[in-house]
Amino acid sequence: MQNRNLSRRDFVKISAVGAGMLALGGVNASAAMNSKDVKWDEEFDVVIIGSGFAALAATVKASEKGYKILLVEKMGRLGGNSVINGGLAAFPHNPLQDKEGVKDSNELFLKDCLKAGLNINHKDLLETIANRAKDALALTLKCGVQYRDRLEHLGGHSVPRTYGTTNGSGSGIVLPMIEYVKKIDGVTIKTRTKFDEFILDDSGRVVGIKAREDYKFDKSLMDDDRENKSGTTKFFKASKGVILASGGFCRDVFYRQIQDPRLDKDADSTNHPGATAGGLMAALAIGAVPVQVSWLQFGPWGCADESGFGVGALFNVNASFRYGISVDPKTGKRYMNELADRKIRSDAMFIVIGKDKNYPINFCDSVAVKDILPDQLNKPLEAGILKKFDTLDALAAEYKIPAAELKKTVEQYNKYVKDGKDPDFGKPVDMIGGVTISTPPFYAMRGVPKLHHSMGGVNINTKAQVISIYNKKPIPGLYAAGEVTGGVHGASRLGSNAITDCLTFGMIAGENI
Repeated sequence: MQNRNLSRRDFVKISAVGAGMLALGGVNASAAMNSKDVKWDEEFDVVIIGSGFAALAATVKASEKGYKILLVEKMGRLGGNSVINGGLAAFPHNPLQDKEGVKDSNELFLKDCLKAGLNINHKDLLETIANRAKDALALTLKCGVQYRDRLEHLGGHSVPRTYGTTNGSGSGIVLPMIEYVKKIDGVTIKTRTKFDEFILDDSGRVVGIKAREDYKFDKSLMDDDRENKSGTTKFFKASKGVILASGGFCRDVFYRQIQDPRLDKDADSTNHPGATAGGLMAALAIGAVPVQVSWLQFGPWGCADESGFGVGALFNVNASFRYGISVDPKTGKRYMNELADRKIRSDAMFIVIGKDKNYPINFCDSVAVKDILPDQLNKPLEAGILKKFDTLDALAAEYKIPAAELKKTVEQYNKYVKDGKDPDFGKPVDMIGGVTISTPPFYAMRGVPKLHHSMGGVNINTKAQVISIYNKKPIPGLYAAGEVTGGVHGASRLGSNAITDCLTFGMIAGENI
């Protein structure tokens, strides 16, 4: 009510301040420090925030311009979520498809992504990935990454188009890229260095960052460690610009619960502890457009008997879901397409789990496990979360499943595999090589979806430039790539598209900065 007493002069002053803010490169200049008030501790051409797939790809490409580069990582080790992910990357219309006679196209890739994303994907970004995916693959090969000489077929993809690293982990990409980057003259890497905010010049251009060296992440605080004041403040200049590749926020309990009140501290996540929202919020503070930040994806292949990503997830991804089935232990019946996209599977699993934590049972036979990496079988067996059974009766007894109904379900599923069609749930059984559930021993574990990927983030264009909410134009000097961005995957990301997304737009950011 007090605003009624504003004088005409006051109104003009306020309007002038607002207009000035918008004129400064389309940023909220009041939310960041001005370079005039900063004494730079070190000067670089490019500063890159993060150290996963996107950050490393950006570093490689920016270094080809001869730029002096600083890469900052708040944790004590490099790689973020990228180093612990499954090492699966989808490349539409790739050389392995040509070798195996698989027909694919950019159009089919887009169709699959849009279906899973409920058609709220930003199509221009998807098209960019489709057009540049081969370049991203070539970049990894240049860095010494080794892939298995066969395609993988992940849920929601119409055809096999996914490469898998030889060690079955994202570390198979990250570690060779780190070694490659470390050998580049002009690249400086700082771990335990937490990015806090952007530094702007008088025109509103991002020209550097404020960070803290010797930062010690405190897992007990989480929530981006916002109460953690450890470390020594430093100012790093970036004369060409800054690339934000800080990843997603699935471990940020405060921020994720704001988006979805159900995701309190008890909601488990596959992410590493440092997957928090600090980088995203710093970009939003200066005016970056937020995109779909309330869309959060669960990975349906988690194990109920371990925390985090653990050692059981890749068994489900590569064995039980692909070559086996998932059943409701109360009924012994299937309830979903085990190779549907992640949202469809997670939603179906949550219905089965219900309020009484009736965790579904994922299982397959001994033929199915012959095709997976040894650790994907041995590690969950050693941890006791994957159990081995000589008969289906023994499996049913362990999980209190009606044995007769379970055997009936298996018999019916095996017939579907032989017929090449699943009339119940539409699983593409014609693409699993005729593997049934017939040859003991049988392997089973309790499944549960876990919070896996924050679909939303800052809005970027096809040049990886961050878009301003104030003038709808790129914020000068600010680029972003990877999970900190939004719009690419829409409501739900297809498995193995994250690596492709991160590599592609990291590469593009490095090329354009």
